[in-house]
Amino acid sequence: MSNAAAEVQSTETGTNLGYKQELKRALTFKDLVIYGLITMLPIAPIQVYGMIAHEASGMVPIVYLVGIIAMVFTALSYSKMSNEFPIAGSVYSYVQRGLNPHVGFVTGWLIAVDYLMAPALLTAFSAMWLNSIIPAIPTPVIVLVFLAINTFVTARGISLTATTNKIFLFFEIAILLIFMGLAFKFVFIDGHGAGGFSLAPLFQAGKIDLGFIASAASIAVLGFLGFDVISTLSEEVKNPGRTVGRATVSTLVLIGVIFMAQTYLAALAHPDYTNLDPDMAYFDIAREVGGEFLYYAFILIAVAAVGIANALAIQSAISRIIYSMSRDKLLPMSGFLGKIHPKYKTPFNATIFVGVASFFIAMFMPIETIIQLVNFGALTSFMVLNLSVFAYFFLKKRKRDMKGFINYCLLPWLGFLVIGFVWWGFDWKTFAVGTSWMVVGVILLAFKTKGFRQLPPTMRDL
Repeated sequence: MSNAAAEVQSTETGTNLGYKQELKRALTFKDLVIYGLITMLPIAPIQVYGMIAHEASGMVPIVYLVGIIAMVFTALSYSKMSNEFPIAGSVYSYVQRGLNPHVGFVTGWLIAVDYLMAPALLTAFSAMWLNSIIPAIPTPVIVLVFLAINTFVTARGISLTATTNKIFLFFEIAILLIFMGLAFKFVFIDGHGAGGFSLAPLFQAGKIDLGFIASAASIAVLGFLGFDVISTLSEEVKNPGRTVGRATVSTLVLIGVIFMAQTYLAALAHPDYTNLDPDMAYFDIAREVGGEFLYYAFILIAVAAVGIANALAIQSAISRIIYSMSRDKLLPMSGFLGKIHPKYKTPFNATIFVGVASFFIAMFMPIETIIQLVNFGALTSFMVLNLSVFAYFFLKKRKRDMKGFINYCLLPWLGFLVIGFVWWGFDWKTFAVGTSWMVVGVILLAFKTKGFRQLPPTMRDL
């Protein structure tokens, strides 16, 4: 059977998953790790360092450590489900097959709004940053250019996307290493800042308690959103059952270590967190240790990294989720959005749709509403995913020995409770906006399935 006609199968069970292999399998473990790093952004602390420093009494590295611990349970759930169901669609496909097809659609609908809003949010922020130093370029023009670049690269093929990711990751790591090297010299050689090693960014007696951990978890979990996009590429990966899960967990841990290392050096370079500007703190520290060159270099690389590289990775992810839901005939215009480009082997129509939608969202939707939809969609889908691991492996497949209890009961429930704690802390506006979007999805599902009486064609055939 040819590659184009081969049916996607579960690597663990060998069962037919109901789809033909249409996307090009070209990605390796290394490509997935780079893709995950780009999505979570190695220089992400530059955006929130000042805010976290004030909230955590300067102990920013510990906040990110809490984030790693909090999110690793959900990452393990993604790993288990990607091994069992190595298909595009991410949490939509996992919940659809592990828990319930209709719940799967609603979960996919929620993660879709997260990914659909994110490129618009990222390009809007980048446009504002660039406009602040080059005001002659209007913000809408910058947004349009960034989205056009991302749409072109995503539509042309996953190999081009992977190459683009490598280029941007190189520049991000390069500026980060320059900053860390100059910060080390600033502190340990020149004797500025803390003047040497200090435990203050890592531990302050009397300030780390249950309340601190809870607050840190709430901040850090939202900072790690995006690790899950790796699973959207399952049908474009060589040996997906083994590779996707390993890459998901590895990327989460690696990005956490990068976050902790750079924020520790930043804290040593500027120990007095009380006088930091919440919005520009990291940039200001860069100026302290490296002068005007490092300050402006960080801003320009941040603009490109967020507006192009980060948005590009997420646009790739959402186009594949929309493609996956459309080939199940569950979205409006499914016949159009579920098409694969015959030459590039990409969800071409879905990619164009995402690019156009992202532009209008960035231009006309309030940033506060975008953030509310991103947070609600992501965390709600994470909770349902953890429940699906428990329902599918522990209850349905009856993997209940000691190993099964730990992997399929204890760990996913810990993931559910950690994410649920953060979810419960949303304000009423986030619940109102998120619930409204969910209701729209339920109504659409009721219409498409004739009152929840029908299943997607691929599910009926299995």
